[in-house]
Amino acid sequence: MHPPPPAAASAMDFSQNSLFGYMEDLQELTIIERPVRRSLKTPEEIERLTVDEDLSDIERAVYLLSAGQDIQGTSVIANLPYLMRQNPAETLRRVLPKVREVLHVAGVEMQLTAAVSFLTILQEDSVSIHTYAHSFLQVILLHLEHRDAGVSNAWLETLLFVIEVLPKETLRHEILNPLVSKAQLSQTVQSRLVSCKILGKLTNKFDAHIIKRDILPLVKSLCQDVEYEVRSCMCRQLANIAQGIGTELTKSVVLPELIELSRDESSSVRLAAFETLVNLLDVFDTDDRSQTILPLVKSFCEKSFKADESILISLSFHLGKLCHGLYGIFTPDQHLRFLEFYKKLCTLGLQQENGHSENQFPSQILEQEKKYISVRKNCAYNFPAMIVFVDPKNFHMELYSTFFCLCHDPEVPVRYTIAICFYEVSKLLNSGVYLIHKELITLLQDESLEVLDALIDHLPEILELMSAGGESSAQENKFSSLPDLIPALTAAEQRAAASLKWRTHEKLLQKYACLPHVISSDQIYYRFLQRMFTIMMTNNVLPVQKAASRTLCIFLRYNRKQEQRYEVIQKLIEQLGQGKSYWNRLRFLDTCEFIIEIFSKSFFCKYFFLPAIELTHDPVANVRMKLCYLLPKVKSTLKIPADKHLLQQLEMCVRKLLCQEKDKDVLAIVKRTVLELDRMEMSMDAFQKKFYEKDLLDQEKEREELLLLEMEQLEKDKQQNDGRPMSDKTFEKKRRDTKTPTLPKSISISVPGPSSGTTSTSKEIKKSKLIRSQSFNNQAFHAKYGNLDKCASKSSVGAYTPSVSGLTKTSMISLTDDSFRTRNASSAAASFSPNTPLPSTSRGTGNSVDPKSSGSKDVQPRKATLKSRKSNP
Repeated sequence: MHPPPPAAASAMDFSQNSLFGYMEDLQELTIIERPVRRSLKTPEEIERLTVDEDLSDIERAVYLLSAGQDIQGTSVIANLPYLMRQNPAETLRRVLPKVREVLHVAGVEMQLTAAVSFLTILQEDSVSIHTYAHSFLQVILLHLEHRDAGVSNAWLETLLFVIEVLPKETLRHEILNPLVSKAQLSQTVQSRLVSCKILGKLTNKFDAHIIKRDILPLVKSLCQDVEYEVRSCMCRQLANIAQGIGTELTKSVVLPELIELSRDESSSVRLAAFETLVNLLDVFDTDDRSQTILPLVKSFCEKSFKADESILISLSFHLGKLCHGLYGIFTPDQHLRFLEFYKKLCTLGLQQENGHSENQFPSQILEQEKKYISVRKNCAYNFPAMIVFVDPKNFHMELYSTFFCLCHDPEVPVRYTIAICFYEVSKLLNSGVYLIHKELITLLQDESLEVLDALIDHLPEILELMSAGGESSAQENKFSSLPDLIPALTAAEQRAAASLKWRTHEKLLQKYACLPHVISSDQIYYRFLQRMFTIMMTNNVLPVQKAASRTLCIFLRYNRKQEQRYEVIQKLIEQLGQGKSYWNRLRFLDTCEFIIEIFSKSFFCKYFFLPAIELTHDPVANVRMKLCYLLPKVKSTLKIPADKHLLQQLEMCVRKLLCQEKDKDVLAIVKRTVLELDRMEMSMDAFQKKFYEKDLLDQEKEREELLLLEMEQLEKDKQQNDGRPMSDKTFEKKRRDTKTPTLPKSISISVPGPSSGTTSTSKEIKKSKLIRSQSFNNQAFHAKYGNLDKCASKSSVGAYTPSVSGLTKTSMISLTDDSFRTRNASSAAASFSPNTPLPSTSRGTGNSVDPKSSGSKDVQPRKATLKSRKSNP
């Protein structure tokens, strides 16, 4: 409560009326406190609840069951599985007899607890089946007919589990023989209902002759019971009975009973018969389906609109299975009628005048609306089955309008269900998937995040089908609406970001990793990549930030323009690795972990090794701690002897941490990390047997990174050929030879086996190694990376000086090589400087240069270059 404002306080008076009001409030508070005082235990009650601590578990259980209160007895029964595990013999001899005595007069809570405990003892195999049947079975059977329906059902569930494991002789003597009398009309309705469910379970446990002699007469009797609840219950068990007696007996015994029950006076019995018939369609042959079942189903569907809406709910749920089971025996007219019936159900409640009758009460109207929503939801669930029913080739003519209505349904549960089925629909349509592109956009733009969450579960597969599937005649139709997809995806992400459902936002960002399959590198760069940066920098939810970071790394991995890659790398280092907020620097380390996972070792060493280990000097302990956890992975990217100098710098940073670290938690982690680093074995430049698979995988990643660059050059060559003879064929041949590999769903690149292209692949690898080894003689560097060479001098390796002539591919941390250089001389002159040193990774020191302040001369030209690129992407 907030205190009243001064004006209100000054206006208060202490008249008799106001004081009387205060007294009433005090009296109400007193009344509220009274139950609290009454609930306190008296000393006598505390004395009765106190138990001697020296008693054993068995003795305490016996004492509490004998003299304790109900809550103590319930606690003992709940603890019975533990006692059986610890001392089964004593528990059966001393505790279980007391449990039997207590259960005769026990309340509902104790009965429910006992049913659960007995089932737990069976599932844990605490005793043999014979012992369990001897000790527990009679207790279960005794309480099956408890007056409380919940207690009776709990004991029945336990018995049904027990039936699964009991031997046939025990089942026959203890359960089947007494069941004959329990199923008679003279018994209570509850007893007969229990008998129905037990019969459905027993059928699979006996031979056919015993079923025919002892069980089927009881089944027929219960199917003709005078109470509709019993007939309905027995009807629902006929599917289980049919599985146990075989096809012949099902036709001669079960089918006649189902036919009779389908004409029952009670709607619930007719509904049970219909559902059982649908579940048994596979058992009957074509003649039975066409001559017996189809007329029954047809009659049931025709009468359903005149009956209660609950029948329509069941019918709409089973309609897909029904159409699938009867497929092939429909005449064209019947096929059309069932299709029209389904379409009518899909719009039930939407096309009525005002929706309801004038004589209905508001509560009845609300209940009817809920049933209509359930019907349309079930229709959405069955939509893939109906596509099979009409044939995907006829989708546009027969079902597209219905699909449109379901995707635009006013109720969220209906749209949620159709969003779940969207992937199945896409697979079934195959080449015609472009027909539902607009509905995909609609669901992506849905106002409900539940619908979006259901859709994005299979979003990568859907988008891949949309972009890659289809016939050549439909290509134009498919890709003409592709620009609508990008705004829909960005709007969906922004809507998820603005909500409190961060898990949906995280999932969506993870699914965006599939976009390199679907849209171009430029579209990703201009429409999605900067958004990933913004999320990493501003979002407050850690899983969301990590999802954005990983997706950004995948975007970078498959970006096909070197200048764009440079800019992304530069932003990662400057805005995250050298950011003012320690939170951003932590996210930089997360990004480094994803870089190590997705990219090759040489890529990480070239761009991110030094900026990462520079964070050993970070002023925040949490950043240094996180770096320590990452150091083993950082070391795993090095190869000896080429990366020996990087190993020396890593060791120097670890030594500094050991000597200068003042935070005790960080120091403890540093010591553990040092031990782990010492145990690590370094991989060599040459393949080793123990690292063969990892080295081969890394080599494949490196080759793919080079192929992306070659693809860019090939595309430029294609544009410069100006239609010269044979240039198209040459280009296509090169494109096939250097085709960019597809992005795996798990982002882990698979290693191809030996093939006919092994020789050409090895030549490419040798050629790429030769290019990289010679690339430092004439390398060009971006001007904004101007101070990174200071990290080498700050790492206390005094003898190390970058010498262009004497270094291998990883002995100098450069931000580009021949394979990453620009092909455009003018852009190279504007954005790169041949003799500029590498960017500084030092941060927070007195003499270090802040790139944001000292790089003003470079910022403007770079922005101008970017602006020119954006104007002509």
